[in-house]
Amino acid sequence: MPAVVVGVDGSDSSAQAAEWAAAEADRRHVPLHVVLANDDPARAEHAEDAVGRTAAKCRTDHPGLEVTAEVLTGRPVEVLVDRSSAADLLVVGARGLGGFTRALLGGVSLGVASRASCPVVVVRRGAPTDAGPVVVGVDGSPCARSALEFAFSAAAQLGADLVVLQAWHEENLLYTPLSPNFRDEVDDTVRRILSRETADLRQAHPDVVVHEVAQRGHPVAALTDAARDARLLVVGHRGGGGFDGLFLGSVAAGVLNHAQCPVAVIRNAQPTQHEEGTGPG
Repeated sequence: MPAVVVGVDGSDSSAQAAEWAAAEADRRHVPLHVVLANDDPARAEHAEDAVGRTAAKCRTDHPGLEVTAEVLTGRPVEVLVDRSSAADLLVVGARGLGGFTRALLGGVSLGVASRASCPVVVVRRGAPTDAGPVVVGVDGSPCARSALEFAFSAAAQLGADLVVLQAWHEENLLYTPLSPNFRDEVDDTVRRILSRETADLRQAHPDVVVHEVAQRGHPVAALTDAARDARLLVVGHRGGGGFDGLFLGSVAAGVLNHAQCPVAVIRNAQPTQHEEGTGPG
């Protein structure tokens, strides 16, 4: 049965991830499965208590939601990646126990986002999650198309506006900087391309208000800035020209480390020959 899976460890970060995951499961009308991976037998009692408390709070907050919970033996990344193969969505906190909440992304979060089979949402502690638009970054790649489809569905479910952003800079186009007039022309061209790329999805989701943005600058900076007040930022696992294997692309890794709102990382729905391998060779 389709389900939202959330990985927890008893930390405040994972508690907020569980809150986000429970609300998302409720919106989707699917069960929530709370998973704690324990690789230390001495912490078995703590693990059972932590997963039980988290599941109980989710049931209290969402009385109609079916919530199951389990403690599994093993390393967190391996356990959660395994569970992702049967999940609709996998949710984790940005940092776990012992992590610096304002520092870079935790190892479990990054490992799961890199390797999970299903879409992954990383929830940062203290991030606003109940207001603002959904923001999605696109670049014309197959992964970006999958991210765009996910973002339209998310915006429709949340009743939120959708910002579709494509960042560009001169290094992608020419060896010399463009004049201001040519920059405006590139902006217009990118927006026309975005309008064509979103046409079928706008028709499928007529209630979603869509803002198409061409932004000059680095994709990570542009997306992080656009998502300052967003409730969700959506990116593809890899961008144009990348190998969609076991490694995150630079844009996905960058926004995971710097964006303050929850970030969804989406794999290409139709794997290419590169995706079937084990990553860059």
